Amino acid sequence: MQLHAARSAIACVAVVSALLGGCSLSSLGPHLSDSLLEQQDPILVRDGTPAYLLTLDAMIAADPEDIQLLMAGAKLYSFYGSSFVGEPERARLLAKKARNYSEAALCLEDKKLCGLLAQPLESLDEALRGVGPGELPVLYVAAVSWLYSIKANSDDWSALADLTKVERLFECLLILDEAYEHGSLHAYLGTLKTLRPAALGGDPEAGKCHFQRAIDLSGGRDLGFKVDYAAGYARAVYDRSLHDQLLQDVLAADPVAPRLTLLNVLAQQYARKLLLSAEEYF
Repeated sequence: MQLHAARSAIACVAVVSALLGGCSLSSLGPHLSDSLLEQQDPILVRDGTPAYLLTLDAMIAADPEDIQLLMAGAKLYSFYGSSFVGEPERARLLAKKARNYSEAALCLEDKKLCGLLAQPLESLDEALRGVGPGELPVLYVAAVSWLYSIKANSDDWSALADLTKVERLFECLLILDEAYEHGSLHAYLGTLKTLRPAALGGDPEAGKCHFQRAIDLSGGRDLGFKVDYAAGYARAVYDRSLHDQLLQDVLAADPVAPRLTLLNVLAQQYARKLLLSAEEYF
């Protein structure tokens, strides 16, 4: 698997989807996360988010055992880094902060989850036995932060080796609630299944099913899922017709939707880039 392929696939809109959903940043104002998600101007969000990151850092430093704050910090750092930061070194710093916050939240949630992200696959499976819906939010944040960390360190083969463990974690969460975050778990698994060739554990057809299920669960409102479908499955199997049709559908859609507007605008931006590069790719 070439590093540029891993970087491209992991950086898809699925990495952004639902990063601001779920646990509300209520301590910073009850409507902050909703307000961000309703924005149609990504540049405004890009320029304004660092102030909230600094505020969250200060609040977490003052109350380092507040799980909700830690989860909010992990999500916002992952969102900001994966959406707006292109410099590799800076992206790695943001990813490290997100992962540290998510790991701290895991430890506070349940002692048996401490060090979960560093465990070998067999130990990971053991730690996940017995987890229930109550642990789903914190495990979801950890999985997304972990995936962003891999993306930010995609030139490190040891980081890429963690993809199998991340996939196992998402599969566990899917069993708990496949509709969590309006289908995002399926979108992540679709990306992971199509990221690698079959010889290295990939399964494009399984990925296709996950993408289709994600679209169904979101009622087609989350345009990012169609972009992921095109970037992941259609490119993996070199289906130019499907690729272009999915992306054209995204560009023709109204991006405005409750709690999805910003993500949909970002999805449309990425769709344009994929269409522009399609001739060279195919």
